[in-house]
Amino acid sequence: MVTHVPAEAQGDERGALLSFVEAQRGAIRRSVLGLTEEQAASRPSASELTLSGLLKHVAEMELNWLRMAQQRPNERQRTEATWADGFRLVEGETIPQTLEFWQSVAEETEAFIASVPSLDDTFPLPEAPWFPKDGAVSMRWLLLHLVEEIGRHAGHADVIRESLDGKGAFDLVAEEQGGNWG
Repeated sequence: MVTHVPAEAQGDERGALLSFVEAQRGAIRRSVLGLTEEQAASRPSASELTLSGLLKHVAEMELNWLRMAQQRPNERQRTEATWADGFRLVEGETIPQTLEFWQSVAEETEAFIASVPSLDDTFPLPEAPWFPKDGAVSMRWLLLHLVEEIGRHAGHADVIRESLDGKGAFDLVAEEQGGNWG
C-alpha cells in the first residue's frame, strides 16, 4: 500500500518533493502497524489526539489541499459541526478503510502534480482569517506544506505510539520490513 515515486523521478524537483511527502506519509501509516482498532483509538498521553484520528486527519487534510489546488469542491469538506469527526474514526470507519482512502488520495495527488505544467503554477487560497486576502500559492508551496503538515503529525504519532507500547520510528520501520532494530 506504499505509494512509490520511481527512482528516475526522484532526481528532479517534483520527484524529490513527492518523495519527501511520501516519507512523511509512511511515518503516519507505520504508527498504526500491528495495533488493534482499540489501541489506535486510545489516548495514552495528555493529548486528545489518537493514532487512528491522526491517520484520518492527514488523509482528509491532503484531500482538502488537493481539491484546492485542483480548484474542485472537496467531497469531504468539514464544517464547524463536523470538525471533531475529522480527528477520530466514527461508526463504521476502520483503519484499513482509512489507509485505503488515503492511498487513493496520495495516488491522485501524485498524478495531479505530474500533470501540472509547472510547480510555479498557482491556485487561490480560500477566504479565511489565516490566509492573506486574495492569496495564492504555488504547487511547490503545496508540496512543501504537505511535508510540513504530515511531518508535524508524524511527530505526534511517534509520541503516541511510544506511549502505547514503547515502539519508536526505527522499531516500526524495522517491523514493516520484517526485521528488528538494533
